[in-house]
Amino acid sequence: MRYISTRGGMSQKSFSEILLSGLSPDGGLAMPEIYPKVTRAELDTWRNLSYPSLAFEILSRFADDIPADDLRNLINQTYTPEVFGSVDITPLRTLEPGLHILGLSNGPTLAFKDIAMQLLGNLFQYQLTKTGDELNILGATSGDTGSSAEYAMRGKHGIRVFMLSPLGKMSRFQTAQMFSLQDKNIFNIAIRGVFDDCQDIVKAVSNDHVFKLAHRIGTVNSINWARIVAQVVYYFKGYFAATGNNDEQVSFAVPSGNFGNICAGHVARMMGLPIKHLILATNENDVLDEFFRTGVYRPRTTAETRHTSSPSMDISKASNFERFIFDLTGRNAEQVTEFWSKVDKGNAFDLSTTPLFSRVKDYGFVSGSSSHAARIATIRDIYQRYHVLVDTHTADGLKVGQAHREAGVPLICLETALPAKFSESITEAIGCEPERPVGFENLESLPQRYVVKDADVQAIKDYIDQQCEISA
Repeated sequence: MRYISTRGGMSQKSFSEILLSGLSPDGGLAMPEIYPKVTRAELDTWRNLSYPSLAFEILSRFADDIPADDLRNLINQTYTPEVFGSVDITPLRTLEPGLHILGLSNGPTLAFKDIAMQLLGNLFQYQLTKTGDELNILGATSGDTGSSAEYAMRGKHGIRVFMLSPLGKMSRFQTAQMFSLQDKNIFNIAIRGVFDDCQDIVKAVSNDHVFKLAHRIGTVNSINWARIVAQVVYYFKGYFAATGNNDEQVSFAVPSGNFGNICAGHVARMMGLPIKHLILATNENDVLDEFFRTGVYRPRTTAETRHTSSPSMDISKASNFERFIFDLTGRNAEQVTEFWSKVDKGNAFDLSTTPLFSRVKDYGFVSGSSSHAARIATIRDIYQRYHVLVDTHTADGLKVGQAHREAGVPLICLETALPAKFSESITEAIGCEPERPVGFENLESLPQRYVVKDADVQAIKDYIDQQCEISA
């Protein structure tokens, strides 16, 4: 398997060569040269596999330069009942016949991002042990990526994590989960701005090739291809759990901010998983919903980005969307570069009158948006009807997913996080606080360790420089 860039300016590379790199040298995102196709016979064979065995079958097709025994060991080390709470890893919860929630939030930080991040931490350490190098991870988070990355990388030799988050824009639980970590290789940086400011800084630093090379900058944001491919696995696992045979189709409802989670579903569908629809759900920050409804992709300004009760989706520039547009254009890197030359300047591109927009339906995407009132009502309704409590983001997915639900097609909503991370909204919905898992009872009262910075690229470079010198 070889990897290319969405913007056409990167020579072909192996999985290990792109694992630590983040953005491609031309500013694009790494993509497999071709998607491996899964046959009906393979689907039949995979249906009853354990999560680690299924993960090996899928990941070995994308990371074929890692010796099979090494990859299998890394996967087995990652996906254990001790880390994820059950042998299933991603258990399927059936609300009623044909309506399911795929449980993705049983990892160390109670969010779906643990599924990929725990593997990423082990892959990083494996690669660095081989080369003897160090890695400075620079990431941005709107809520859950940060804690998932930090818990996966904490204490790992040769790795430092510099995580940017928007000051005051996450839930108290999410903030405390990150800022209470005292590990010396973890550096939390609260940015005066919104998530998109944080993400822009990560991209700007990644595009400074001299600084990136000198400081061994890598990323754990979903611009990292390993994050996407690790998430492909649970689409297959969810499909098998919700169906009786491989002639059935399913639809997935996916709460979407940076387009990473649903991008993994797109990859699974391109591989041959029988997915009828990928139902994209946004909150009030509806840039992606607007595109799938109208054909216009218009990133919002910082002032336009709204702070909502599903904060992990408060994103107005979806990095992974570039990967889908690359496929939509027939992998035309020149067109993608033209589109993103506008996006990178804060401008829109419009496909509504082009043949490209009419092709979107061929990829199975439909969309919708939610609001605070809708998500609170959905949380209350799901709790009253099924005695199941969901978080605000999962509620957005359920609200939009049910609007697109079709008779005879199982609907699987991907869980985003446990309700405990958003207690204020849960209390508003059902009149009492959600139960907290053991070990998280007094999280917000723990001492916090972080710095506050302006949304300034040079200030972040200087801070990275200082910390690298101190810990050298």
